[in-house]
Amino acid sequence: MTEPPVRYVSNDQDAPVDLLLDLLALDTQNPPGETRAIVDHLERRLDPLPVTLERVVVDPAKPNLVVTVPGASDRTLLYNGHLDTVPFDETAWSFDPLGERVDDRIYGRGATDMKGAVASMVHTIEAFAATDTRPPVDLVFAFVSDEEVGGKAGLPALLEGGHLDADACVIGEPTCRDDRHSVTVADRGSIWLTLTATGESAHGSRPALGENAIDRLYAAVETLRERVGTRELRLPSTLRPVVEESVAYYAPMMGEQAARDLFQYPSINLGTLRGGDAINSVPQSATADVDIRLTAGARTEDVLGEIRACVAECEGITIADVVWSTGTAEPVDSPLVDAVTTVASEVLDDTVYRRSATGGGDAKTLRNAGIPTVEFALGTETVHAVDEYTTVDAVTANALVYTRLPFSLALDSG
Repeated sequence: MTEPPVRYVSNDQDAPVDLLLDLLALDTQNPPGETRAIVDHLERRLDPLPVTLERVVVDPAKPNLVVTVPGASDRTLLYNGHLDTVPFDETAWSFDPLGERVDDRIYGRGATDMKGAVASMVHTIEAFAATDTRPPVDLVFAFVSDEEVGGKAGLPALLEGGHLDADACVIGEPTCRDDRHSVTVADRGSIWLTLTATGESAHGSRPALGENAIDRLYAAVETLRERVGTRELRLPSTLRPVVEESVAYYAPMMGEQAARDLFQYPSINLGTLRGGDAINSVPQSATADVDIRLTAGARTEDVLGEIRACVAECEGITIADVVWSTGTAEPVDSPLVDAVTTVASEVLDDTVYRRSATGGGDAKTLRNAGIPTVEFALGTETVHAVDEYTTVDAVTANALVYTRLPFSLALDSG
């Protein structure tokens, strides 16, 4: 039998779309990342409902809103969505970046990342209230600020302040594209290096009399690629299903071998390279920033040790700074992964891959805080792009998945 909140969502496609247009009209570009107006709007909409609202503020310009729908047990399912967006250049857009509907598309900055999912979550809250249905577990919705710049005013403030205590979490980041759907169950570790090179200056017309620091630095990065980037990562067997489904998901986008390499080896990207004073001088110094990513399950410390040993053999090169993190993952047979995958597959009538994200974000933060976490939302490939949009079907399907999930997720009460 279909639960009343699910029927409610199925019968009302207009409400979440109308709300999404309201949210898009509120400019939350980050920077500056102002979320006061959008939190005010959500509070006014939700205040009449039988829910608990808590505004959490560490930066007055960037409040967060935590909404609790009381459930029938002491277990808690958390939904997380960020309210801020990346900036936009209005002159580059063909549609209104603050919201415009054209047929079944809803355009606007944040439409797919991720005000569309936020609107779907709010519709889920309203569905339980409108049908006077008590969910089987407590439902907590954390609508946060400051995500797009990795700031401390949003999710980190909620965790550090003890405002979130959940047994499982779903983040509404878009995880689907074209006809391929997925739930992300893992993220990758990262090593961000700042390398410096020293050389010997000389006139540009006599380069043999100097030592080119930029050449040295580029050669060092190539050595890293050859020695570290071609060494297959040692991954636990439990991560193999994630790797295989990740390859299957990304293969149509980049080719099967490139997708397999992405998860079986460290990826190494030279992000910035700076050095030299003039075109007619041999540069005496140079600096590079290198982004290295590792599949969850790989030991970041071991790879970093290999990097240090490699750099030590490169003349004139030193590591000036390093920041690193370890990838995180949920077991593919966990109740959370199973429930989200199953419900999404039924709503979409299609395969849903259990894959790794290529980067890392709030899911890593929540997993490291002890909260099992996945990401799921339908959307489009226009994240951060000009003329970003989502669709009516995506917003509606997201609401269906989020509303059905509490009835399908078996959270151990022991």
